[in-house]
Amino acid sequence: MTANTATAGQLALRARGVRMEYYDRASKERFVAIETFDLDINDGEFVTIVGPSGCGKSTFLKLVNGLLTATQGEILVKSVAKGQQDAMVFQDSALFPWYKIIDNVSYGLQAAGVSKKQAHARALPLIKLVGLGGFENKFPYQLSGGMQQRANLARALAVDPALLLMDEPFAALDAQTREVMQAELLRIWQGAEVASGVKKTVLFITHQIEEAVYLSDRVVVMSARPGRILADIRIDLPRPRDLQIKRTAAFQAYEEQIWDLISSQLNAAGAQFGGKEA
Repeated sequence: MTANTATAGQLALRARGVRMEYYDRASKERFVAIETFDLDINDGEFVTIVGPSGCGKSTFLKLVNGLLTATQGEILVKSVAKGQQDAMVFQDSALFPWYKIIDNVSYGLQAAGVSKKQAHARALPLIKLVGLGGFENKFPYQLSGGMQQRANLARALAVDPALLLMDEPFAALDAQTREVMQAELLRIWQGAEVASGVKKTVLFITHQIEEAVYLSDRVVVMSARPGRILADIRIDLPRPRDLQIKRTAAFQAYEEQIWDLISSQLNAAGAQFGGKEA
């Protein structure tokens, strides 16, 4: 069961006893994707989930978002204002090709009943925040992949979400653009706090361990299927962070720690792998 209900204290999200099963019609058997999943996320935290492919990372995100319903357990998501919900950013920017960027960014506001004029007025500062000032009247096809994901992030922020959910948003980008977008995401996250006075809570999914360490306050490591939490690692690196921090011994120690956990799961499953990507 998933509920969008205020949690006690400073928690933005609480998951207790979450289990997710699917019915395989071919084998006529139950398929367990996630089992015994407990997780707390505090207000303003940036938490990333990593783990082997197929471990249930994205499934858990969809449970939080309400796109799926858990077989067992409870997920509570804090709503700090009437009607405030979470917002999701996927791998594909999913912008409407027939809308200009300002209309894409303000779409959620207009769908909620905000007038077009007011929605545009609220969207424009966010377009500038994500580095797209001057592109608000362009169409998506006129923007690069990285720029489209910036617009996608602005659209998510426009509805002032209590929780920002990000499912491998940079996976389709080339390596250089991905690094730039990682740094930009932290800048935007911190900039949104300056603008609103409230730090957004982020739940992020990625296959890249270095991305998880760079972005996060905490990295949650999941086991191979059926997914459960192996470790919840606090990343004690100073903020603000620039990309140079990836070359420090402290950063690389976190990367090795997480890789050791994931590679042990891959080895146990007899998987073939190479490189520090899960």
